[in-house]
Amino acid sequence: MKKLPYFHVDAFAERPFTGNQAAVMPLEEWLDDEILQAIGEENNFAETAFYLPDETNEADYELRWFTPAVEIALCGHATLASGHIILSENPDFDRVTFRTRNAGVLTMVRDGEDYALDLPAYPPSAKEMPDIVALVGGSPVATQFHEGRYHVIQYETAGEVLALQPDLKALGTRGNEQFICTAPGKDTDVLSRVFVPGGGVDEDSVTGSAHAVLTPYWAKQLGRDSFTAYQASTRGGYVNCRLDGDRAWLGGKCVTVVQGEFLLP
Repeated sequence: MKKLPYFHVDAFAERPFTGNQAAVMPLEEWLDDEILQAIGEENNFAETAFYLPDETNEADYELRWFTPAVEIALCGHATLASGHIILSENPDFDRVTFRTRNAGVLTMVRDGEDYALDLPAYPPSAKEMPDIVALVGGSPVATQFHEGRYHVIQYETAGEVLALQPDLKALGTRGNEQFICTAPGKDTDVLSRVFVPGGGVDEDSVTGSAHAVLTPYWAKQLGRDSFTAYQASTRGGYVNCRLDGDRAWLGGKCVTVVQGEFLLP
């Protein structure tokens, strides 16, 4: 049996059992994609992150993410979790960089007792989507869209977002797309729920990539570059959002809850 290091991290979490769960697995070399996907399915978290030292010198590490069903182009919470493991093991380091295959180089830094993660900002544009609204439910006040994967559906109140009961089976037939339902928050500036059934995650706990869309969206709505956000899943999680040009900085905490070995035949 081959033994691989394994960490289970709650990201964007103030305490254990909140935020979004990620499996983090450092590697010495890339395994076959079929094996990486099988590990992602076995772990059965929204994402499993794999990283190894970057041989191109563009960044400190190369990073990839797998849901139980597919490899994805961008994942915020599993990047935060990966950086948390690296910085926890290297207390003299203040930052770590990751080269990704589809989202460029991502940077994570210590920010007091928290971390701050730099993602590309994805500003959406207005688009009518009555078919999606019919499947998500409610009466949104605005709908916007970015790059074929991110659908932003804004409601007037947080209560409307909390009451949604979308048709997840039907949404899942559209493929690996995000359906981001959002409104002004209660104890935060912004509230959201995020559904990705076509990617193997019916309702995500706390979605970094969704906040890469929500950051430019709500910065424009609120008329300021920084705001607080809460993703109102069952586990729930808080994200501090800041727009800096074409980058979205997401802040939060992480908690390691399991450390061990993954046994690979």
